Amino acid sequence: MKALLNTGSLLLLALTALACVEPEDKPSSVHDLRVLGVSTEQPELLASTCELSPEAFDELAAEVTYRALLVDPAGGGRPIQYQLWACADQDDRICANEADRALLAEGTTVAGELTLPIRPGAARVSQDKLLLERVLAEDAYQGLGGIRMPLVLRVSAGDEEVYAQKLMVFWCPVVEGMTANVQPVLPGLRVDDVPWPEGEPLELSGPGPFVMTSEDVSDREEAYVVPGLRLQAVNLKEAWEIAWYTTLGEFNLSETGGADFGGQQGRHRVEWKPAEGAAAQEVTFWAVVRDGRGGSSWLVRRARWSP
Repeated sequence: MKALLNTGSLLLLALTALACVEPEDKPSSVHDLRVLGVSTEQPELLASTCELSPEAFDELAAEVTYRALLVDPAGGGRPIQYQLWACADQDDRICANEADRALLAEGTTVAGELTLPIRPGAARVSQDKLLLERVLAEDAYQGLGGIRMPLVLRVSAGDEEVYAQKLMVFWCPVVEGMTANVQPVLPGLRVDDVPWPEGEPLELSGPGPFVMTSEDVSDREEAYVVPGLRLQAVNLKEAWEIAWYTTLGEFNLSETGGADFGGQQGRHRVEWKPAEGAAAQEVTFWAVVRDGRGGSSWLVRRARWSP
């Protein structure tokens, strides 16, 4: 496995959702069928050895919990069909190549959090070959930076269809100090500096804007180690990003956080304005956090807004 994982590049995992969105739409304004977030627990699988041994492959075949945040504001609780595929080619955003894909799960659900136990590292494709081997064959970098397996979710309801891709990473400890990623979890949200509880909707009134922030996450952003070009240990630190979504109005920013080329981190602060002329209603908000290493989770909050 050493030949697969010798790298100095930092692997970033991506979530891609393909949906029918009108040009005037903003990503933060949710009114149709969407996949707002995808996560796996664990975010990555790290074998205890880099040797090509049955024990190492058994570790990489461990079960993980796949979660997808499905929203369907106008659906009225309608059934949503889903298929979850693992495939070999990262550029195949819908896992269309039948010879290089494995069906991990399928069924019917409703809007909310879809939770599935899966074992992508054990998936096999044509001629009973491990999909991990096919992923490696399709990788132009031949596994440098870890083996990155695309997990593609297809959801459909009525005439709407959405695909979401997440890359599942399989690692081994190439250099001393490498440890498996821990899922990022937001400690909480605030509105105009008032704590935003998870249960009862918060009462809001007026035209806004309302300032929404995350509780401080700096003590949760992990320091971690990756291998450098000469197989030396490179020390890095996460800079979390948050994507913001709402069923009414819009945010001034779709995403917050991250870091610039100088390492300066952005603040997790957005302004929300209700839609002009809207009637009083309950509004749903989502904050989806990503750590830049494949870890992701989300918070859901509600507010009762009146003009």
